[in-house]
Amino acid sequence: MKYIVLALLTLSLYAAETQIKQKITIGLGPYVQTQPYKGVNPLLVPSPVIFFDNGLFYMRWSRAGMYFLGDKSEDFSWGLSLTAQPRTYGYKAEDSEYLKGMDQRETTFEGGIAFSASYNDTYIETMLLTDMLVRYESWLFKTEIGDEFVLGDFTFYPSIIVIYESDEFVNYYYGVKEHEAKADRAQFTPGAGWQLGAQTYIDYSFTDKLSGLVNLRVDRLPSSALNSPLIESDYIYSGLVSLIYSFEY
Repeated sequence: MKYIVLALLTLSLYAAETQIKQKITIGLGPYVQTQPYKGVNPLLVPSPVIFFDNGLFYMRWSRAGMYFLGDKSEDFSWGLSLTAQPRTYGYKAEDSEYLKGMDQRETTFEGGIAFSASYNDTYIETMLLTDMLVRYESWLFKTEIGDEFVLGDFTFYPSIIVIYESDEFVNYYYGVKEHEAKADRAQFTPGAGWQLGAQTYIDYSFTDKLSGLVNLRVDRLPSSALNSPLIESDYIYSGLVSLIYSFEY
């Protein structure tokens, strides 16, 4: 949270200096994410929602970034930025009876470089991210392609997501070490793989400033992880429901 406050303070100083009105969207709602591990309950946490982009800094839900190169016009824009985001994967041994004897797999923060480009309502973003807290001690490569369209009072933002996860990433979250193995849980060392996902944001405006926002997402685990003895589902489902407020200052 302190990083969000710092980003907003920096944004305020920038806006004051340039005297350009900036649009900010803020909100709060429950975020739920199913866990693919045997016997582990879904993750349910309150999630702040922040969207803004002033051409220097940006927030996109829970991911923050700062541009260092780019250009923006009415129809087309592109940018290179430094970015960081949370990774909400992981488990504790006490999360289920089956996981007893396993070492904890921790959540982390990822940071790296991102390239984004948009033309009218279509966008693409590619990121190379590394583990900032030295949990899985490696990297991943993510590309997302999306669009925007309106249907009645609803606005949809569907996208396709492709993520290349390194050997270390897949092994950290889905592998079984030698000392963790037992009769019904064999040692398992998966390799790198591709995770595929699809999601959409759905926005419904109640007023010119107040809206409801829903996010729905599904990800299929990389094929290299599907034979893990820890796994009971090939998919991770996640979503958010939030009330959001947009304003300029």
